[in-house]
Amino acid sequence: MRWTTSPALRWIALLLLCAAYLQGGLNKAMDFNAALAEMNHFGLSPAGPLAVAVIVLELGASALILTGRLRWLGALALAGFTLMATFVALRFWQMPVGQERFMAANSFFEHLGLVGGFLLVAWHDLKERANV
Repeated sequence: MRWTTSPALRWIALLLLCAAYLQGGLNKAMDFNAALAEMNHFGLSPAGPLAVAVIVLELGASALILTGRLRWLGALALAGFTLMATFVALRFWQMPVGQERFMAANSFFEHLGLVGGFLLVAWHDLKERANV
C-alpha cells in the first residue's frame, strides 16, 4: 500500500503529534495573562520569562519538526519539555484516591506516550541523516 509510506501521511502524523503544542503555544501567545496564570498555578517563577520560553519552545520545536529542519532537535526538545511538564502538572501519586487522581494518572501516562513518540521521531530523523 503506497499511501502508507507517502510523505503527506508522514507530515500529517507529525502535525497530529505537534497539535497540542501548536494549540498551546498559540493560546498562550494570544492570551498571555492566562499563560502567566498557568505558570503561577504550578508555582513556576519568574512567570513572565518562563511563559515566553514555553511559547517559543512549543511553537519553535513544532516548526522544526514540521519543516524537517533539525527535526531531531525539535523532537528532543518537546520530549524533554513534555517529560518535565508531566512531572510538574500531573503528580497523581500525591492526590487522594478518586476521579481526579484517575484522570491525572491517565493523562500522565498519555504524556509519557507523547515523549516516546517524539523520541521515535528524533531517532528516525537521525537514522535518516546517517544513511544519506
